[in-house]
Amino acid sequence: MRTLSRLALLAAAALAACAPPAPPATPLSDAPAAEEPWPGAATAPGAAEGPAAPESPEQRAARLRAAAILVDGHNGIPSPVVGGRFDVTNLSREAARADLARLKAAGVAGELFPIHVGALSVQQAGLRGGAARRALDLIDGIHRQIERHGADLVLARSARDVRRAKREGRVAALMGIEGGHAIENSLSALRSFHRLGVRYMALTHLSTNDWADSAGGALEPAIARHRGLSPFGEEVVREMQRIGMLVDVSHASEATFRAVLRVAKAPIIASSSVRAEAHHRRRLGDDLLRALATNGGVAMVDFWALFLDEAYAEQAGRFLQKHGARLKELSERAPGDAASARGEIEKLRAQEAPIQLPPSARIADHIDDLVKIAGVDHVALGSDFDVDGALPGGLAGIDGRSMMALELVRRGYSDEDILKLLGGNFLRIFEQAEAYAASTETSLSGDGSTRQLTAAELPSAAPEPAAAVDPRPLLPPPGPSPPAPAVGPKAAKPASPPAPPGGMDLIMAR
Repeated sequence: MRTLSRLALLAAAALAACAPPAPPATPLSDAPAAEEPWPGAATAPGAAEGPAAPESPEQRAARLRAAAILVDGHNGIPSPVVGGRFDVTNLSREAARADLARLKAAGVAGELFPIHVGALSVQQAGLRGGAARRALDLIDGIHRQIERHGADLVLARSARDVRRAKREGRVAALMGIEGGHAIENSLSALRSFHRLGVRYMALTHLSTNDWADSAGGALEPAIARHRGLSPFGEEVVREMQRIGMLVDVSHASEATFRAVLRVAKAPIIASSSVRAEAHHRRRLGDDLLRALATNGGVAMVDFWALFLDEAYAEQAGRFLQKHGARLKELSERAPGDAASARGEIEKLRAQEAPIQLPPSARIADHIDDLVKIAGVDHVALGSDFDVDGALPGGLAGIDGRSMMALELVRRGYSDEDILKLLGGNFLRIFEQAEAYAASTETSLSGDGSTRQLTAAELPSAAPEPAAAVDPRPLLPPPGPSPPAPAVGPKAAKPASPPAPPGGMDLIMAR
Protein backbone atom coordinates (compact mmCIF):
# COMPACT_ATOMS: atom_id res chain seq x y z
CA MET A 1 0.00 0.00 0.00
CA ARG A 2 2.88 2.35 0.72
CA THR A 3 4.25 1.73 -2.77
CA LEU A 4 0.89 2.54 -4.29
CA SER A 5 0.73 5.74 -2.27
CA ARG A 6 4.18 6.74 -3.43
CA LEU A 7 3.18 5.98 -7.02
CA ALA A 8 0.17 8.21 -6.56
CA LEU A 9 2.41 11.05 -5.42
CA LEU A 10 4.88 10.36 -8.20
CA ALA A 11 2.06 10.58 -10.72
CA ALA A 12 0.89 13.92 -9.37
CA ALA A 13 4.42 15.28 -9.34
CA ALA A 14 4.91 14.13 -12.93
CA LEU A 15 1.83 15.99 -13.95
CA ALA A 16 3.32 19.24 -12.73
CA ALA A 17 5.69 19.82 -15.40
CA CYS A 18 31.76 0.81 15.37
CA ALA A 19 32.60 3.64 13.61
CA PRO A 20 35.76 5.52 12.67
CA PRO A 21 36.23 8.63 14.77
CA ALA A 22 34.59 11.78 13.57
CA PRO A 23 36.67 14.91 13.02
CA PRO A 24 37.54 16.75 16.24
CA ALA A 25 34.69 18.94 17.43
CA THR A 26 34.85 22.19 19.27
CA PRO A 27 33.63 22.14 22.88
CA LEU A 28 29.90 22.41 23.21
CA SER A 29 28.41 25.49 24.75
CA ASP A 30 24.93 26.08 26.05
CA ALA A 31 25.13 29.73 25.05
CA PRO A 32 23.39 30.68 21.81
CA ALA A 33 25.71 31.49 18.94
CA ALA A 34 26.27 35.17 18.34
CA GLU A 35 24.66 36.53 15.23
CA GLU A 36 27.08 37.04 12.38
CA PRO A 37 27.80 40.65 11.42
CA TRP A 38 26.35 41.83 8.18
CA PRO A 39 27.92 44.16 5.65
CA GLY A 40 27.73 47.72 6.77
CA ALA A 41 27.06 46.87 10.41
CA ALA A 42 30.33 48.40 11.62
CA THR A 43 31.96 51.71 10.79
CA ALA A 44 35.63 51.67 9.87
CA PRO A 45 37.90 53.71 12.20
CA GLY A 46 38.20 57.26 11.05
CA ALA A 47 35.34 57.00 8.62
CA ALA A 48 32.98 59.91 8.50
CA GLU A 49 29.75 59.23 10.31
CA GLY A 50 26.51 59.79 8.49
CA PRO A 51 23.12 58.33 8.03
CA ALA A 52 23.23 54.66 7.10
CA ALA A 53 21.97 53.82 3.66
CA PRO A 54 18.63 52.05 3.83
CA GLU A 55 18.66 48.32 3.18
CA SER A 56 16.89 46.98 0.17
CA PRO A 57 14.51 44.06 0.84
CA GLU A 58 17.05 41.76 -0.79
CA GLN A 59 19.88 43.01 1.44
CA ARG A 60 17.77 42.65 4.55
CA ALA A 61 16.72 39.12 3.59
CA ALA A 62 20.35 38.14 2.95
CA ARG A 63 21.39 39.54 6.34
CA LEU A 64 18.64 37.61 8.11
CA ARG A 65 19.50 34.36 6.33
CA ALA A 66 23.11 34.76 7.45
CA ALA A 67 22.08 35.45 11.05
CA ALA A 68 19.39 32.78 11.32
CA ILE A 69 19.91 29.25 12.57
CA LEU A 70 17.97 27.70 9.70
CA VAL A 71 16.07 24.55 10.61
CA ASP A 72 14.25 22.53 7.96
CA GLY A 73 11.49 20.24 9.13
CA HIS A 74 11.48 17.26 6.76
CA ASN A 75 13.97 15.64 4.37
CA GLY A 76 13.36 12.19 2.91
CA ILE A 77 17.06 11.33 2.42
CA PRO A 78 17.13 8.34 4.86
CA SER A 79 15.10 6.08 2.57
CA PRO A 80 17.27 6.52 -0.57
CA VAL A 81 20.54 6.03 1.34
CA VAL A 82 19.50 2.91 3.29
CA GLY A 83 21.46 -0.17 2.33
CA GLY A 84 24.11 1.92 0.59
CA ARG A 85 22.05 2.50 -2.58
CA PHE A 86 22.89 6.20 -2.65
CA ASP A 87 25.01 8.72 -0.79
CA VAL A 88 24.02 12.19 0.41
CA THR A 89 26.53 13.58 -2.09
CA ASN A 90 25.38 11.38 -4.96
CA LEU A 91 21.63 10.96 -4.82
CA SER A 92 19.27 9.88 -7.57
CA ARG A 93 17.78 12.63 -9.69
CA GLU A 94 14.49 12.41 -7.84
CA ALA A 95 16.06 12.58 -4.37
CA ALA A 96 18.52 15.37 -5.13
CA ARG A 97 16.19 18.22 -4.12
CA ALA A 98 17.85 18.35 -0.72
CA ASP A 99 21.22 16.62 -0.95
CA LEU A 100 24.16 17.67 1.18
CA ALA A 101 25.50 20.23 -1.30
CA ARG A 102 22.10 21.94 -1.51
CA LEU A 103 21.65 21.89 2.25
CA LYS A 104 24.97 23.67 2.73
CA ALA A 105 24.30 26.11 -0.09
CA ALA A 106 20.98 27.01 1.54
CA GLY A 107 22.70 27.64 4.88
CA VAL A 108 20.70 24.95 6.68
CA ALA A 109 22.05 24.35 10.20
CA GLY A 110 19.51 21.73 11.32
CA GLU A 111 17.74 19.16 9.13
CA LEU A 112 15.03 16.80 10.36
CA PHE A 113 15.49 13.35 8.81
CA PRO A 114 12.38 11.13 9.10
CA ILE A 115 13.03 7.46 9.76
CA HIS A 116 10.05 6.34 7.69
CA VAL A 117 8.60 2.97 8.67
CA GLY A 118 5.71 1.98 6.43
CA ALA A 119 2.82 -0.28 7.37
CA LEU A 120 4.25 -3.05 5.17
CA SER A 121 7.06 -3.40 7.71
CA VAL A 122 4.43 -4.74 10.09
CA GLN A 123 2.40 -6.74 7.58
CA GLN A 124 5.35 -8.46 5.90
CA ALA A 125 7.66 -9.14 8.85
CA GLY A 126 9.84 -12.11 7.97
CA LEU A 127 13.28 -12.46 6.45
CA ARG A 128 13.64 -8.67 6.28
CA GLY A 129 12.42 -8.22 9.84
CA GLY A 130 9.65 -6.01 11.11
CA ALA A 131 9.11 -2.34 11.87
CA ALA A 132 11.93 -2.01 14.40
CA ARG A 133 14.38 -3.67 11.99
CA ARG A 134 13.39 -1.21 9.25
CA ALA A 135 13.93 1.72 11.62
CA LEU A 136 17.34 0.38 12.67
CA ASP A 137 18.42 -0.01 9.04
CA LEU A 138 17.46 3.61 8.30
CA ILE A 139 19.15 4.93 11.43
CA ASP A 140 22.33 3.03 10.52
CA GLY A 141 22.15 4.59 7.06
CA ILE A 142 22.18 8.09 8.55
CA HIS A 143 25.06 7.20 10.89
CA ARG A 144 27.00 5.89 7.87
CA GLN A 145 26.52 9.20 6.09
CA ILE A 146 27.59 11.20 9.15
CA GLU A 147 30.74 9.09 9.57
CA ARG A 148 31.61 9.39 5.87
CA HIS A 149 30.98 13.13 5.69
CA GLY A 150 31.90 14.31 9.17
CA ALA A 151 33.38 17.55 7.87
CA ASP A 152 29.93 18.63 6.70
CA LEU A 153 27.40 16.54 8.63
CA VAL A 154 27.01 15.99 12.38
CA LEU A 155 24.48 14.10 14.51
CA ALA A 156 22.33 16.39 16.65
CA ARG A 157 21.37 14.95 20.03
CA SER A 158 20.55 18.37 21.49
CA ALA A 159 19.67 21.90 20.48
CA ARG A 160 23.20 23.03 21.31
CA ASP A 161 24.49 20.61 18.65
CA VAL A 162 22.44 22.53 16.09
CA ARG A 163 23.87 25.83 17.32
CA ARG A 164 27.36 24.39 17.12
CA ALA A 165 26.72 23.18 13.57
CA LYS A 166 25.76 26.73 12.62
CA ARG A 167 29.03 28.08 14.00
CA GLU A 168 31.07 25.41 12.22
CA GLY A 169 29.29 25.62 8.88
CA ARG A 170 28.01 22.04 9.13
CA VAL A 171 24.54 20.51 8.90
CA ALA A 172 23.13 18.95 12.07
CA ALA A 173 21.07 15.81 11.41
CA LEU A 174 18.07 15.34 13.71
CA MET A 175 16.56 11.87 13.37
CA GLY A 176 12.89 11.22 14.01
CA ILE A 177 10.84 8.05 13.64
CA GLU A 178 7.88 8.39 11.29
CA GLY A 179 5.39 5.84 12.61
CA GLY A 180 5.18 4.79 16.26
CA HIS A 181 4.66 1.14 15.31
CA ALA A 182 8.46 1.11 14.90
CA ILE A 183 8.87 0.67 18.66
CA GLU A 184 6.83 -2.57 18.42
CA ASN A 185 4.85 -1.73 21.56
CA SER A 186 8.01 -1.60 23.66
CA LEU A 187 9.08 1.35 25.82
CA SER A 188 12.50 -0.31 26.06
CA ALA A 189 12.76 -0.07 22.27
CA LEU A 190 11.74 3.59 22.48
CA ARG A 191 14.58 4.29 24.89
CA SER A 192 17.02 2.34 22.71
CA PHE A 193 16.11 4.47 19.71
CA HIS A 194 16.79 7.54 21.86
CA ARG A 195 20.27 6.16 22.64
CA LEU A 196 20.91 5.92 18.90
CA GLY A 197 20.09 9.60 18.46
CA VAL A 198 16.36 9.69 17.70
CA ARG A 199 14.95 12.93 19.09
CA TYR A 200 11.36 13.03 17.82
CA MET A 201 8.70 10.53 16.78
CA ALA A 202 5.43 10.80 14.89
CA LEU A 203 3.03 8.64 16.88
CA THR A 204 1.40 7.28 13.72
CA HIS A 205 1.91 7.35 10.02
CA LEU A 206 -0.71 6.34 7.45
CA SER A 207 -2.18 3.47 9.49
CA THR A 208 -3.65 3.20 12.97
CA ASN A 209 -1.37 1.16 15.23
CA ASP A 210 -1.95 -0.78 18.43
CA TRP A 211 -2.17 2.33 20.61
CA ALA A 212 -2.81 5.45 18.49
CA ASP A 213 -5.26 6.38 15.74
CA SER A 214 -3.97 7.71 12.42
CA ALA A 215 -5.55 10.28 10.12
CA GLY A 216 -5.04 7.81 7.26
CA GLY A 217 -3.74 8.62 3.81
CA ALA A 218 -4.63 8.81 0.14
CA LEU A 219 -5.32 5.12 -0.25
CA GLU A 220 -5.38 4.05 3.38
CA PRO A 221 -8.66 4.78 5.18
CA ALA A 222 -8.61 6.46 8.57
CA ILE A 223 -9.57 3.86 11.19
CA ALA A 224 -10.45 4.91 14.74
CA ARG A 225 -9.83 2.11 17.25
CA HIS A 226 -8.76 3.95 20.38
CA ARG A 227 -10.70 7.22 20.31
CA GLY A 228 -7.26 8.79 20.03
CA LEU A 229 -4.76 7.15 22.38
CA SER A 230 -5.09 3.95 24.36
CA PRO A 231 -3.78 3.95 27.96
CA PHE A 232 -0.53 2.49 26.61
CA GLY A 233 -0.40 5.27 24.02
CA GLU A 234 -0.65 7.82 26.81
CA GLU A 235 2.27 6.10 28.51
CA VAL A 236 4.29 6.35 25.28
CA VAL A 237 3.75 10.13 25.25
CA ARG A 238 4.76 10.44 28.92
CA GLU A 239 7.90 8.36 28.38
CA MET A 240 8.90 10.31 25.28
CA GLN A 241 8.71 13.57 27.17
CA ARG A 242 10.47 12.17 30.23
CA ILE A 243 13.52 11.30 28.09
CA GLY A 244 13.42 14.50 25.99
CA MET A 245 11.98 13.15 22.75
CA LEU A 246 9.61 15.49 20.89
CA VAL A 247 6.10 14.16 20.25
CA ASP A 248 5.07 14.70 16.61
CA VAL A 249 1.33 14.66 15.84
CA SER A 250 1.61 15.23 12.08
CA HIS A 251 -0.17 12.06 10.94
CA ALA A 252 -2.34 11.58 14.00
CA SER A 253 -6.12 11.77 13.93
CA GLU A 254 -7.84 14.73 15.52
CA ALA A 255 -8.83 12.56 18.47
CA THR A 256 -5.20 11.51 18.93
CA PHE A 257 -4.10 15.15 18.75
CA ARG A 258 -6.58 16.03 21.48
CA ALA A 259 -5.48 13.10 23.66
CA VAL A 260 -1.80 14.06 23.33
CA LEU A 261 -2.52 17.63 24.41
CA ARG A 262 -4.26 16.39 27.56
CA VAL A 263 -1.26 14.23 28.50
CA ALA A 264 1.65 16.42 27.38
CA LYS A 265 3.76 18.32 29.92
CA ALA A 266 6.20 19.74 27.37
CA PRO A 267 5.77 21.31 23.91
CA ILE A 268 4.86 19.08 20.96
CA ILE A 269 5.31 19.55 17.22
CA ALA A 270 3.36 19.03 14.02
CA SER A 271 6.33 18.63 11.68
CA SER A 272 4.23 18.85 8.51
CA SER A 273 1.09 20.90 9.00
CA VAL A 274 -2.00 21.09 6.80
CA ARG A 275 -4.65 23.76 7.23
CA ALA A 276 -8.41 23.21 7.09
CA GLU A 277 -8.81 24.94 3.73
CA ALA A 278 -6.89 22.10 2.09
CA HIS A 279 -9.87 19.75 2.68
CA HIS A 280 -7.67 17.02 4.09
CA ARG A 281 -8.19 14.76 7.08
CA ARG A 282 -4.83 15.90 8.51
CA ARG A 283 -6.08 19.46 8.75
CA LEU A 284 -5.25 21.66 11.72
CA GLY A 285 -8.36 23.63 12.54
CA ASP A 286 -8.32 26.88 14.47
CA ASP A 287 -9.13 25.19 17.78
CA LEU A 288 -6.26 22.73 17.40
CA LEU A 289 -3.85 25.50 16.46
CA ARG A 290 -4.81 27.57 19.49
CA ALA A 291 -4.44 24.53 21.74
CA LEU A 292 -1.04 23.79 20.21
CA ALA A 293 0.00 27.36 21.01
CA THR A 294 -1.25 27.01 24.60
CA ASN A 295 0.89 23.88 24.88
CA GLY A 296 3.87 25.92 23.65
CA GLY A 297 4.31 23.75 20.57
CA VAL A 298 5.08 24.51 16.94
CA ALA A 299 3.25 23.86 13.66
CA MET A 300 5.66 23.46 10.74
CA VAL A 301 4.40 24.52 7.32
CA ASP A 302 4.52 21.82 4.63
CA PHE A 303 5.58 22.96 1.13
CA TRP A 304 3.87 20.29 -0.99
CA ALA A 305 1.60 21.71 -3.66
CA LEU A 306 -1.11 19.27 -2.63
CA PHE A 307 -1.14 20.77 0.86
CA LEU A 308 -1.18 24.33 -0.43
CA ASP A 309 -3.63 24.60 -3.30
CA GLU A 310 -7.14 23.23 -3.71
CA ALA A 311 -7.26 23.66 -7.48
CA TYR A 312 -4.06 21.63 -7.85
CA ALA A 313 -5.41 18.93 -5.54
CA GLU A 314 -8.66 18.72 -7.47
CA GLN A 315 -6.90 18.17 -10.80
CA ALA A 316 -4.50 15.62 -9.32
CA GLY A 317 -7.47 13.80 -7.78
CA ARG A 318 -9.15 13.50 -11.18
CA PHE A 319 -5.95 12.00 -12.59
CA LEU A 320 -5.96 9.32 -9.91
CA GLN A 321 -9.63 8.59 -10.39
CA LYS A 322 -8.95 7.96 -14.06
CA HIS A 323 -5.67 6.02 -13.78
CA GLY A 324 -5.89 4.46 -10.31
CA ALA A 325 -6.24 0.89 -11.63
CA ARG A 326 -3.08 1.23 -13.72
CA LEU A 327 -1.16 2.71 -10.82
CA LYS A 328 -2.20 -0.21 -8.63
CA GLU A 329 -0.99 -2.63 -11.29
CA LEU A 330 2.37 -0.87 -11.42
CA SER A 331 2.72 -1.00 -7.64
CA GLU A 332 2.06 -4.73 -7.57
CA ARG A 333 4.53 -5.34 -10.38
CA ALA A 334 7.34 -3.44 -8.65
CA PRO A 335 6.64 -3.50 -4.90
CA GLY A 336 8.74 -1.07 -2.92
CA ASP A 337 10.16 0.66 -6.01
CA ALA A 338 7.97 3.50 -7.21
CA ALA A 339 10.81 5.05 -9.21
CA SER A 340 10.98 2.04 -11.54
CA ALA A 341 7.48 2.90 -12.78
CA ARG A 342 8.38 6.47 -13.70
CA GLY A 343 8.43 5.75 -17.43
CA GLU A 344 4.94 4.28 -17.35
CA ILE A 345 3.66 7.20 -15.31
CA GLU A 346 5.14 9.62 -17.83
CA LYS A 347 3.10 7.90 -20.54
CA LEU A 348 -0.05 8.40 -18.49
CA ARG A 349 0.89 12.01 -17.89
CA ALA A 350 1.27 12.60 -21.62
CA GLN A 351 -2.41 11.73 -22.04
CA GLU A 352 -3.52 14.59 -19.78
CA ALA A 353 -3.22 18.33 -19.75
CA PRO A 354 -0.47 19.55 -17.40
CA ILE A 355 -1.51 20.69 -13.95
CA GLN A 356 -0.61 24.25 -13.07
CA LEU A 357 1.51 24.44 -9.93
CA PRO A 358 0.59 27.07 -7.33
CA PRO A 359 3.07 29.91 -6.90
CA SER A 360 5.69 29.67 -4.16
CA ALA A 361 4.09 32.70 -2.49
CA ARG A 362 1.32 30.34 -1.40
CA ILE A 363 3.71 29.01 1.27
CA ALA A 364 3.88 32.47 2.82
CA ASP A 365 0.07 32.69 2.61
CA HIS A 366 -0.10 29.63 4.86
CA ILE A 367 2.50 31.07 7.21
CA ASP A 368 0.37 34.21 7.50
CA ASP A 369 -2.68 32.07 8.22
CA LEU A 370 -0.98 30.04 10.95
CA VAL A 371 0.56 33.14 12.54
CA LYS A 372 -2.80 34.89 12.77
CA ILE A 373 -4.32 31.95 14.67
CA ALA A 374 -1.46 30.46 16.70
CA GLY A 375 0.93 33.42 16.97
CA VAL A 376 4.34 33.90 15.44
CA ASP A 377 6.06 31.98 18.27
CA HIS A 378 4.33 28.76 17.22
CA VAL A 379 5.08 28.49 13.49
CA ALA A 380 8.12 27.09 11.67
CA LEU A 381 9.06 25.70 8.26
CA GLY A 382 8.48 22.02 7.57
CA SER A 383 9.22 21.88 3.81
CA ASP A 384 8.98 18.13 3.01
CA PHE A 385 11.50 17.93 0.19
CA ASP A 386 10.64 14.32 -0.49
CA VAL A 387 11.34 12.40 -3.68
CA ASP A 388 7.74 12.26 -4.89
CA GLY A 389 5.87 15.43 -4.01
CA ALA A 390 5.26 18.30 -6.41
CA LEU A 391 6.62 21.61 -5.13
CA PRO A 392 5.19 25.07 -5.83
CA GLY A 393 6.38 26.89 -8.91
CA GLY A 394 9.83 28.44 -8.51
CA LEU A 395 10.89 26.05 -5.73
CA ALA A 396 12.98 23.28 -7.28
CA GLY A 397 14.74 22.24 -4.09
CA ILE A 398 15.89 23.31 -0.67
CA ASP A 399 18.29 25.86 -2.11
CA GLY A 400 15.18 27.73 -3.24
CA ARG A 401 14.27 28.31 0.40
CA SER A 402 16.27 31.52 0.27
CA MET A 403 13.22 33.17 -1.25
CA MET A 404 11.23 32.59 1.95
CA ALA A 405 13.13 35.22 3.95
CA LEU A 406 12.64 37.73 1.15
CA GLU A 407 8.92 37.02 0.95
CA LEU A 408 8.56 37.43 4.71
CA VAL A 409 10.45 40.73 4.53
CA ARG A 410 8.09 41.95 1.83
CA ARG A 411 5.09 41.00 3.95
CA GLY A 412 6.16 43.21 6.81
CA TYR A 413 7.49 40.72 9.36
CA SER A 414 10.04 42.07 11.82
CA ASP A 415 13.63 40.82 11.95
CA GLU A 416 12.91 39.09 15.25
CA ASP A 417 9.89 37.27 13.89
CA ILE A 418 11.64 36.15 10.71
CA LEU A 419 14.48 34.66 12.76
CA LYS A 420 11.88 32.80 14.83
CA LEU A 421 10.14 31.40 11.76
CA LEU A 422 13.37 30.32 10.06
CA GLY A 423 14.50 28.18 12.98
CA GLY A 424 14.38 29.98 16.30
CA ASN A 425 10.96 28.63 17.26
CA PHE A 426 11.96 25.02 16.68
CA LEU A 427 15.17 25.43 18.69
CA ARG A 428 13.18 26.99 21.54
CA ILE A 429 10.78 24.06 21.89
CA PHE A 430 13.64 21.56 21.47
CA GLU A 431 15.40 23.24 24.40
CA GLN A 432 12.16 23.27 26.42
CA ALA A 433 11.74 19.54 25.83
CA GLU A 434 15.30 18.99 27.07
CA ALA A 435 14.65 21.17 30.11
CA TYR A 436 11.51 19.23 31.00
CA ALA A 437 13.39 15.94 30.73
CA ALA A 438 16.16 17.29 32.97
CA SER A 439 13.60 18.47 35.53
CA THR A 440 12.38 14.90 36.04
CA GLU A 441 15.84 14.02 37.46
CA THR A 442 15.57 10.47 36.15
CA SER A 443 17.95 8.16 34.30
CA LEU A 444 17.15 6.94 30.81
CA SER A 445 16.48 3.27 31.50
CA GLY A 446 17.05 2.90 35.24
CA ASP A 447 13.97 5.00 35.95
CA GLY A 448 12.14 4.08 32.75
CA SER A 449 8.56 2.88 32.69
CA THR A 450 8.07 -0.87 32.48
CA ARG A 451 4.46 -0.49 31.35
CA GLN A 452 3.40 -3.25 28.95
CA LEU A 453 0.66 -3.28 26.35
CA THR A 454 -2.09 -5.65 27.50
CA ALA A 455 -4.34 -7.82 25.34
CA ALA A 456 -7.33 -5.80 26.48
CA GLU A 457 -5.80 -2.70 24.87
CA LEU A 458 -5.28 -4.27 21.44
CA PRO A 459 -7.44 -2.81 18.67
CA SER A 460 -10.98 -4.08 18.42
CA ALA A 461 -11.97 -6.21 15.45
CA ALA A 462 -14.81 -3.75 14.86
CA PRO A 463 -13.21 -0.30 14.63
CA GLU A 464 -15.22 2.82 15.26
CA PRO A 465 -16.02 5.21 12.41
CA ALA A 466 -13.05 7.37 11.52
CA ALA A 467 -15.00 10.50 12.41
CA ALA A 468 -15.29 9.55 16.08
CA VAL A 469 -13.63 12.31 18.11
CA ASP A 470 -13.24 12.47 21.85
CA PRO A 471 -15.62 15.25 22.95
CA ARG A 472 -13.60 16.20 26.03
CA PRO A 473 -11.87 19.58 25.88
CA LEU A 474 -8.39 19.77 24.40
CA LEU A 475 -6.92 21.44 27.48
CA PRO A 476 -8.18 23.01 30.67
CA PRO A 477 -10.24 26.04 29.62
CA PRO A 478 -7.77 28.86 28.88
CA GLY A 479 -8.36 32.52 29.36
CA PRO A 480 -9.43 34.78 26.53
CA SER A 481 -7.49 34.25 23.34
CA PRO A 482 -4.83 36.91 22.79
CA PRO A 483 -5.39 39.26 19.89
CA ALA A 484 -4.10 38.03 16.57
CA PRO A 485 -0.54 39.20 16.01
CA ALA A 486 -0.06 41.74 13.28
CA VAL A 487 1.46 40.54 10.05
CA GLY A 488 2.21 42.20 6.80
CA PRO A 489 -0.36 42.46 4.05
CA LYS A 490 -1.12 39.25 2.23
CA ALA A 491 -0.88 38.94 -1.50
CA ALA A 492 -4.25 38.45 -3.11
CA LYS A 493 -5.09 34.81 -3.82
CA PRO A 494 -6.53 33.80 -7.15
CA ALA A 495 -9.92 32.21 -6.83
CA SER A 496 -9.74 28.41 -6.77
CA PRO A 497 -12.62 25.99 -7.22
CA PRO A 498 -13.29 23.81 -4.17
CA ALA A 499 -11.88 20.31 -4.23
CA PRO A 500 -14.56 17.63 -4.50
CA PRO A 501 -15.12 15.34 -1.51
CA GLY A 502 -12.28 12.88 -1.37
CA GLY A 503 -10.31 14.70 -4.06
CA MET A 504 -7.25 15.16 -1.88
CA ASP A 505 -7.69 11.80 -0.20
CA LEU A 506 -7.09 10.09 -3.50
CA ILE A 507 -3.75 11.77 -4.01
CA MET A 508 -2.42 12.39 -0.51
CA ALA A 509 -0.09 9.74 0.85
CA ARG A 510 1.63 11.72 3.57
